[in-house]
Amino acid sequence: MTILNDILTRKKEEVQGDRKSMPRQELEKLALAMPPNINFLKAINERKTQTPNLIAEIKRRSPSKGILCQNFNHIKLAQTYVNNGVSAISVLTDEHFFGGSLAHLKSIYELQTGLPLLRKDFIYDEYQLYQAKVAGASAALLIVAMLDEATLANLINVASEINLDVVVEIHNTKELEIALKTETKIIGINNRNLHTFKTSLNTTKQLRPLIPNNICVIAESGIHNNTDVKTLAQLNINAMLIGEGIVTAKDIGSKIQYFINAHEQ
Repeated sequence: MTILNDILTRKKEEVQGDRKSMPRQELEKLALAMPPNINFLKAINERKTQTPNLIAEIKRRSPSKGILCQNFNHIKLAQTYVNNGVSAISVLTDEHFFGGSLAHLKSIYELQTGLPLLRKDFIYDEYQLYQAKVAGASAALLIVAMLDEATLANLINVASEINLDVVVEIHNTKELEIALKTETKIIGINNRNLHTFKTSLNTTKQLRPLIPNNICVIAESGIHNNTDVKTLAQLNINAMLIGEGIVTAKDIGSKIQYFINAHEQ
């Protein structure tokens, strides 16, 4: 069994538990009552400089590398991200494998930073989209590798109904074909193989030319230095999502500036 299979099995157990403490109808009412969210697509779509817009991730640990951020403080991280000019914040909300939480997302939302928030999790059920909305997310991640086509299309429709953007994540040409059949306006190319957790920017190099220019493209994972960033810029990537490369830095603010200003280096 792969890591992704393990995660999905655990996720289903968690959502079943969540449903018992908060019935779907109640959660849906809360979601519909939320004020308009900050537009995620608008924030990441048009480049402000030659460098792709930066989506900085709140990430405590990973299944492959363990603890990434020893003195983890999601509020302090978020404030550092805001102070250093990131375009959006991604918040990992999976607790068991990544040390995240929906509570992290909600508390960052309550800071009222003016930046859109992405719920990064393993979403397979409409319930999780309502959770994301109630916690303050402007967007949610949908991973093609763990969803059948009908479920993916339905989740995109439900997200649209509650004014939640979606990032449809792909890893290969087969998944890209599925993504392009949907109404998604954002595609995330994950350079990390979710079965082995190894990364390679070759994934983005291969898939980017196959995506129409009217779709916003995010490169995820495996971005470590200014050479990587310049490569993404040449590929006409709209935004880059970086977690490990930021949270493991001794000086996080400086590392953000390093990525944002890569075109000047």
